[in-house]
Amino acid sequence: MGEYVDNYINYLSEVKHSSGNTISSYKRDLLKMCNYFKNNGIKDVHEVNATDLSTYISSLDKQGMSSATISRNIASIKSFFMYLFKNRVVEEDCADKLKAPHIDKKVPEILSIEEISLLLEQPSDNSIKEIRDKAMLELLYATGLRVSELVSIKLDDVNLTLNYILCKDSNKERVVPIENAAKSALEHYIKNARPKMCGDSDLLFTNLKGEKMTRQGFWKLIKAYAKKAGIDKDITPHMIRHSFAAHLVINGADLKAVQEMLGHSDISTTQIYLKSRQSKIKQEYDKAHPRSKS
Repeated sequence: MGEYVDNYINYLSEVKHSSGNTISSYKRDLLKMCNYFKNNGIKDVHEVNATDLSTYISSLDKQGMSSATISRNIASIKSFFMYLFKNRVVEEDCADKLKAPHIDKKVPEILSIEEISLLLEQPSDNSIKEIRDKAMLELLYATGLRVSELVSIKLDDVNLTLNYILCKDSNKERVVPIENAAKSALEHYIKNARPKMCGDSDLLFTNLKGEKMTRQGFWKLIKAYAKKAGIDKDITPHMIRHSFAAHLVINGADLKAVQEMLGHSDISTTQIYLKSRQSKIKQEYDKAHPRSKS
């Protein structure tokens, strides 16, 4: 069975051009499944049936795995057996009827607009490092980029004339607009700090050695400014991405547009931010309706 998993992983890498994270998680899930079946006397994919798969999924639940983890395992298994079926390795797709457990998506923790403003005010104009930091923070909040995308942007991906950046994710691209505050911070950085910091690098941002900044390095940078601002939250770069999306939705932005800016493939992922809007409406109702406290 492991041979077919290896072939499938090669297919994901060489044909589908899936991300490294996707390939790694699919491989881990499928090898775990193979090990389970091997321990239960099933060594060939042709021996696996729908009941076997359902029993395996039940075993994951008994191990105390979260619904999200089980759902990811099901996605890996369904994709694997669909691949086998389409390539005529098996005569039927026995994973076709597998269903993921219901998951109640929690509203992600976000920063308030006041907290975001405080955070963005922290970098000074006194050093090339803080000029860079200011530009990175402003761009992150202006676009909702993932931190991996932020540290990978190239100078040529930035168009300050038309106010947008080109974000490249695996084999996909998306255009994300830049608002005026981020544009101003970027112009200042590119003119006055970047030439002294980045050397011959084609990256928009680098560390002080002119090398690509790591995600961990940027995370530490944010933590330091959050502490300086007195923000008592376990802040992460992804929290700023969530804040970007939630603030847009709260203020009436079209959900489809937010989906495109975030790079979500499925709008259901973006719909979680609707709960932020509903929460805001409820707060305003409780504050303004004359009988809400009676």
